[in-house]
Amino acid sequence: MKNEKNSNPPPSAESLASFGPVDIETLARNMGRAVEEGGKALAAYLRPREDGRVKSDITEEVADAVNSIGHLAQYWLSDPQRALQAQTSLASGFMSLWTSSLQRMAGEEAKPAAEPDPKDARFRDPEWSQNQYFDLLKQAYLITSRWAEKLVHEADGLEPRLRHKADFYVRQVSAAISPSNFIATNPSLIRDTLAENGENLVRGLEMLKEDIDAGDGDLKIRQSDTSKFEVGVNLATTPGKVVFRNATMELLQYTPTTASVLKRPILICPPWINKFYVLDLTPEKSFIKWCVDQGLTVFVISWVNPDEKQRNKGFLEYMKEGPVTALDEIGKITGEKEVSAIGYCVGGTLLSVTLAWLAAKGDTRITSATLFATQVDFDKAGDLKVFADEDHIQWIEKTMAEHGYFPGSKMAAAFNMLRSQELIWPYLVNNYMRGKQPTPFDLLYWNADATRMPEKNHSFYLRNCYLENNLTRGRMVVGDETLDLKKVKIPIYELATREDHIAPPNSVFIGAQAFGGPVRYVLSGSGHIAGVVNPPARKKYQYWLGGAVAGSYEDWLEGATEHPGSWWPDWLTWLRKQAPEEVPADKRKPGGRRKPLGDAPGSYVRVKS
Repeated sequence: MKNEKNSNPPPSAESLASFGPVDIETLARNMGRAVEEGGKALAAYLRPREDGRVKSDITEEVADAVNSIGHLAQYWLSDPQRALQAQTSLASGFMSLWTSSLQRMAGEEAKPAAEPDPKDARFRDPEWSQNQYFDLLKQAYLITSRWAEKLVHEADGLEPRLRHKADFYVRQVSAAISPSNFIATNPSLIRDTLAENGENLVRGLEMLKEDIDAGDGDLKIRQSDTSKFEVGVNLATTPGKVVFRNATMELLQYTPTTASVLKRPILICPPWINKFYVLDLTPEKSFIKWCVDQGLTVFVISWVNPDEKQRNKGFLEYMKEGPVTALDEIGKITGEKEVSAIGYCVGGTLLSVTLAWLAAKGDTRITSATLFATQVDFDKAGDLKVFADEDHIQWIEKTMAEHGYFPGSKMAAAFNMLRSQELIWPYLVNNYMRGKQPTPFDLLYWNADATRMPEKNHSFYLRNCYLENNLTRGRMVVGDETLDLKKVKIPIYELATREDHIAPPNSVFIGAQAFGGPVRYVLSGSGHIAGVVNPPARKKYQYWLGGAVAGSYEDWLEGATEHPGSWWPDWLTWLRKQAPEEVPADKRKPGGRRKPLGDAPGSYVRVKS
C-alpha cells in the first residue's frame, strides 16, 4: 500500500526534467571541439616525455599502491573465515541498499542504507537524494568505500607500516572513484554540460592543457586564480628591508609601527619547503604585520629557492648559514645578545636542531623559542611517513641525483594527496569538467608557489627524521655534535593544530616532552596553516590550554580548557613575560647603520620553481 507520507518519493517529472533542453547540433559540435582539446592536452603530457625532458615515475607510484593494497587483500583472503567475514560484511550492506531501493520504487518510506557525512560537500546537490538513480550510485559508493576502509582498520595482524600505507592508498582510491568525479554519474555536471551544450568541457580541456604546460608535462592543478595575486604587491607587503643576504637566505627586518618596541628582537625561521610569506599574506591575515603592530622587532629568514648550486648544502649548512648567521647579524644591527626565536614546521625542526647545537656549544643567544606545528619526534608523524620508507627515499634520492634538488611540484603533489578529497578532486571537477576558474584565494596561491628541496639537505631530513627518528633518540649528528634536546632548557611555546595532517597534534605533543625546559603546549583549532594563520580580528576557531606536557595527548586534551578565538594574544602575553623591557622604536630602523640591500619581501621569495 502506498504511504501517503512518503519521505523518499520517486523522482518526479520536474526532477527528471531539471537537466533542461539540449541543442543537439551545438552539443555535437562542442563534443568534437572537446575531443580536439583533449588531444592537445594529451600531447602536452606526452611531448616532454618523448623528448626526454620528463621521466615518468608513475610505475613506481602505482607499484607501491598495488603492493600495499595487495598485502591487505592477502591478509583477508589467506584465512577462509576472515574472507567470509569480509564478503558477508559487504553483502550485508548491499542487501540493505537493495531492500531500501525496492521500498522506494514501490513508493514506500525507506531509510537510506548509507548517508554521507553532513560535512561532505560532494553530495549536496538535491538530485543525489531526490533522483533514485543518483541516490543508488551515492549509497553504493559509500557502502563500498566504508567497507574498504573498515578492512584496513580491522587488519590487526598486518604489520603497522604496511597497514598505514594500505590505509593511505585505500583512501586515495576511495576519493578517486567517487561518482561525484565523473560526468555521467554527477547530476550537477550533467546539468551544467547540457545547459552549456558541452561548452564547459571545451573550456575545461583548454585549461587542462594549460595546466599540463605549466607543469612542464605534469599536471599543475590550479587551485586559485593566480592572476589576482603578486608577491610584494598584494601579498607580503609589510614594510621592511633586506638587511643581509648570503647564498642560502635573505634576512628581512620590518619597520616598527609603534613608539617603542620590546628590547629583545624575534627571529622567525620558516620552512624552506614553502615560502615565508604564509606568515605575511594579505595585511588582514599577516602574522608578521600583527607582531610589528604589537611592538615587536621582527626579523625573518627568506630561504633561497635552491637549484643545483645548493645541492651539497645539508642541515649543517642550513643551520649555520640560516639561523646562526641571522643571530650574528641581528646582534650587529640591534646590539642585542638575546633573541626570541620562532620556527614553523620543518623550520621549527631546524630551529630545534639549532637550539640543541647551540646548547652543546654553550651559546645562549636564543633565550626563548616558539614552535608552530613542529615535529621533533617522528614516530607518529602521520601520512607523510607513507612517502618516507626506504624504497621511497631511494627513489627521491635517485631523482635528486639528476638535478641536485627535488622538484617543488612533486613535493606539492605529495602534500595535496594528504587531503586529496579537498585539494585535488574538487579542483579537477570544477576546473576541467565545469570549465570554471577557481576563485582567488591567497592561501592556495601561496600553496602553489612551490620551492625545490636541495639534495643533501632533503636526504638528511628524510632519513634522520622520518625514517630513523634520530633527533629525540639522541642519535642525530650535525657537524661535530651529537644532539641532545634535553640540554635545551629555555622556555618553549609549542603550538599544535588539532586537524593537522602534516604535524599531527599527538606527534607534536610527544616531541614537546623531549626538551629539558618548561614547555607551554597550546592546541589550536583547524589545521596546519589555518590553525596558525588565525588573526584575532577574524574571531575564528579556538584554542585549548591544559596542564603540563606529560603522559598522553589524549589525557592532556581531556583536561584542557577551550578558549574562543585566536591563540595569538596568549602567545604575546607569554612572550612579554619572558622579557618585558622596551626601547624606543627609532633605535630599530631596519639595518641599523647599514644600507639595506632592498625592500622586503626581497628577491629570493620571487624565484619560481
